Amino acid sequence: MAFTFFFRDLDCLESAADQLVKGCLGRSRIRIWNAGSAMGQEPYTLAILLAEKLGSFAFRNIEIHATDYDKPLLDVLKNGEYPYDELKRIPEQLFEKYFENVQGGTRHRIIDIIRNSVRAEYHDLLSYDPVRTGFSLIVCKNVLLHFTYDERIEVIKMFHMALEDGGLFVTEHTQKMPVELASQFQQVVPDRQLFRKVGKAS
Repeated sequence: MAFTFFFRDLDCLESAADQLVKGCLGRSRIRIWNAGSAMGQEPYTLAILLAEKLGSFAFRNIEIHATDYDKPLLDVLKNGEYPYDELKRIPEQLFEKYFENVQGGTRHRIIDIIRNSVRAEYHDLLSYDPVRTGFSLIVCKNVLLHFTYDERIEVIKMFHMALEDGGLFVTEHTQKMPVELASQFQQVVPDRQLFRKVGKAS
């Protein structure tokens, strides 16, 4: 729906990953929802960050539901294969560790342990029905700006419902939390749009 790339808004995603790891260590399953995942750059970036922080054994507990309204974009996400020119922002060490060459150097594919942690699913956010509940983290960027103010409120209420108690929510840095929902989320880091669920959505 909107332009994005690997490792975009890295500071915010790093903060979310740090908070997630701190709160979920020792759990057998950690569920994440990346809403509006486009071709997969964001959910795969998050998966790589978590693999680095958790190590290969604990990372197997990560389950990322990557959803989008555009089915052709989901097909790219499922394949996990991208032109090299789209991967140049990735730090070299991480690129070499998590991508493998295909088609004689013109394209690269994310390795299986990362790709298998991400589940591509069709979902319409304006249905106001979550893909499931019990998420520890929901990331939704590049999508809410396309909705009306009232639609944003309803979508964020849905996210609140889908989060577990104390779950984390990340949104686009240009999108402020609607005042109607300010009491239901606590900002975790002052200069980032990273919030923790409190209370119950009305």
